[in-house]
Amino acid sequence: MSRVRVHVTEEVFPLAEVFTISRGSRSEARVVHVILDDGTHRGHGEGVPYSRYHETVDSVIETVRGLAGEIEQGLDREQLQTRLPPGAARNALDCAFWDLEAKRTGKPVWHLAGLEAPQPEITAFTLSLAEPSRMREKARAHAHRPLLKIKLGGEGDLERLEAVREGAPSARIIVDANEGWSTSDYERLAPVLMRLGVEMVEQPFPASDDSALAWLERTLPVCADESCHDCASLDHVAGRYDMINIKLDKTGGLTEALALREAARAAGYSIMVGCMVGSSLSMAPALLVAQGASVVDLDGPLLLAEDRPGGMQFDETGIHPADTALWG
Repeated sequence: MSRVRVHVTEEVFPLAEVFTISRGSRSEARVVHVILDDGTHRGHGEGVPYSRYHETVDSVIETVRGLAGEIEQGLDREQLQTRLPPGAARNALDCAFWDLEAKRTGKPVWHLAGLEAPQPEITAFTLSLAEPSRMREKARAHAHRPLLKIKLGGEGDLERLEAVREGAPSARIIVDANEGWSTSDYERLAPVLMRLGVEMVEQPFPASDDSALAWLERTLPVCADESCHDCASLDHVAGRYDMINIKLDKTGGLTEALALREAARAAGYSIMVGCMVGSSLSMAPALLVAQGASVVDLDGPLLLAEDRPGGMQFDETGIHPADTALWG
């Protein structure tokens, strides 16, 4: 087997418009692109560093470069799982390993992983945090989409929700509080959200302070995001959540994401598959995990001003699998 060389770079994708959550705003997506090159074939992977998890583009690039020598000496995808912790660096490398294997064998990743061929999946479209009137306008502009995800952040959330429902009366709605609620917020808002047809709330409380969910009457289903990263996290969320949001940048790649999906289902959780704001190179492996999920939130490319060449296609039937020239 030829020696595999590692190339890692930062790439910046301007957003179509400023994207805001309770933690702040951004106008661009900064990602880390990893290429594993054996001289004949090149495997690609993308990781999106997230400051919430103490990651930066520089720190992720440094981590990848720090492992380059071991990869050249033969470290493989399976060994990677214990060599690096979950996070964006391992995700980019893990997905690049899968892509390289697909390119070498001429077999798609879904086949290599023992999965069925992926089909289109309806994805949520995210409306970022804004004043109610602005969110009403955005909801009206995207009312044709079957599933909207609403970013919330505490004060004024009720008005925002009412505005979105007015703008998109027929859309399914899920909400993401990004750890911004208190117990009293949940108790006050849950009945209203249910009246408005909201299906679930994602991570209402801080991951470090979510124990109230063990005794709180969860009239509105609750999904774990920041509280659940990988299979090892399932013990922490037991009895507190109804759904698990699987993101490859949290699990550290497709390998652990597939394992987490099976473990979470076996434990009785519904599955959501989400993403950071990245390109189709990030979404392509995530779509394999998203097959049959209760909620799919892989709208990252829709939020970009311009995606990668050959990016994934979105239509009324959902997000379609990527061209294998891009990944997989």
